[in-house]
Amino acid sequence: MHDDKKHEVKYFLGLPYDIHPWVFFIGAGLILFFVVLTIVFGPVVDNLFGNIQAGIANYSGWFFVLVMNVVLIFALVLLFSRFAKIRLGGPDAKPEFNTIAWFAMLFSAGMGIGLLFYGVAEPMFHYVANPVAKPGSVEAARKAMDFTFLHWGLHPWGIYAVVGLALAFFGFNKNQPLSIRAVFYPLLGEKIHGFWGNLIDILATVATLFGVATSLGLGVQQVNAGLAHLFGIEQSVTVQVLLITGITALATWSVVRGLDGGIRRVSEINIYLALGLLLFVIILGPTLFIMNGLVENIGYYVQNLPQLATWNETYEATDWQNGWTVFYWGWWIAWSPFVGMFIARVSYGRTIREYLLGVLFIPTLVTFLWLTAFGDSAIYIEMFGAGGLAKAVQDNVPVSLFIFLESFPLSEVTSMLGIIVVISFFVTSSDSGSMVIDIITAGGNPDPPRPQRLFWAITEGLVAAALLLGGGLVALQTAAITTGLPFAVVILVMCIAMYRGLAKYYDENPKIWTEDHEVQLPERGKTDDEA
Repeated sequence: MHDDKKHEVKYFLGLPYDIHPWVFFIGAGLILFFVVLTIVFGPVVDNLFGNIQAGIANYSGWFFVLVMNVVLIFALVLLFSRFAKIRLGGPDAKPEFNTIAWFAMLFSAGMGIGLLFYGVAEPMFHYVANPVAKPGSVEAARKAMDFTFLHWGLHPWGIYAVVGLALAFFGFNKNQPLSIRAVFYPLLGEKIHGFWGNLIDILATVATLFGVATSLGLGVQQVNAGLAHLFGIEQSVTVQVLLITGITALATWSVVRGLDGGIRRVSEINIYLALGLLLFVIILGPTLFIMNGLVENIGYYVQNLPQLATWNETYEATDWQNGWTVFYWGWWIAWSPFVGMFIARVSYGRTIREYLLGVLFIPTLVTFLWLTAFGDSAIYIEMFGAGGLAKAVQDNVPVSLFIFLESFPLSEVTSMLGIIVVISFFVTSSDSGSMVIDIITAGGNPDPPRPQRLFWAITEGLVAAALLLGGGLVALQTAAITTGLPFAVVILVMCIAMYRGLAKYYDENPKIWTEDHEVQLPERGKTDDEA
């Protein structure tokens, strides 16, 4: 048994801990260094952030586009491959959570705050300014939804699905630690337990934390905007830091309750509240326009996906894509260790086909419904109604949801509901993220001591606050793109490693796929040698 597979809980000042020292201390040190740098050299760092973001976007945008497409194609190939019948955990494994709870948790972790922040704002931005259509035209409305669907559709869920599947397969079927390094065993062999494995997990830790912090920063800006809109509370970084403090404190309750009693229950509450808000907009908004738009938007998305997904602004000579598509691809890649690990943790017992169908298509369809309900309703208001929403969005992105809800009855009630939904997604994102980082920095222990998760939940709040202090949205976007770039390389190599692992596993266990299950896998939790 390898050293990093021993999960011996020790105690310091009476508190339990189980850490992988290299990953924990170097990861935490790099994060702390960034936070201190941001706070001490605020204006200088703000300017530096802008230059870094522009540099990465200009010179690496094509690479982000390539990686996202390769990973999505890989996920679709696996769905229809011979490996689709492999069950995560072995032929007799049973799912830990029912389908509704499973979907609620993966959706809350995977999108959540982002959809609330950009659901109205992004279609509006693309409607009044995109490089391929005249602003405010019918074609601009179509392109607005095309671009929005591209950014929130199959591509992000493809990244999540592949990273999560790799972690689940190697963790549950190959008895490796539930950690990013374990995926690379077919390529690196025993080296995953040394320098290269440590480097991979450190990258995953930093990428996860900055990916989650980006979402927390966006979420708290929106909560502040909602409170300002309803109660006149000032919109400022100071208020946002106070909100981060309070909401992070709420997340500690979920940490103490654990995965089943905390995250699962809050995730289910998220879904019900968000569903209520969605139904409200569909029923009281331009219902026929929304339903027509949903069918048409999906049709355009499917028809234009190859062109949209590979577009690089080569002939337009613009930099529009840098602030949108490249930012999103970096953000999703930075989020992928977190969401992938979390999805892996809750997907035990499902076949690869069931897993990919559930992770790729169901959340994408629900996301499309959400974006059409809010985005097309916003476009309808701008095209056929009172107008003015586009200008409000351009002036203040976080407040766009609440300005939008003013076009509906009971706007104060729905705005308050919107704030509550953002806060609840904030709590699940913080707790899920801290759980995942805790697992990685504990050497793959799927159930590390809770004080460590509290440490990472507080650290996420501190980083989000530091990023807001150091430059707001630009700092958040830069953190996502910068940490996403090195991990994009890791994901490409991960696809090769996973394919090799699946092929070897399938070939070595030809009778597992028969009904009599004559070949049995080792019990979960034991190494191959022990079994």
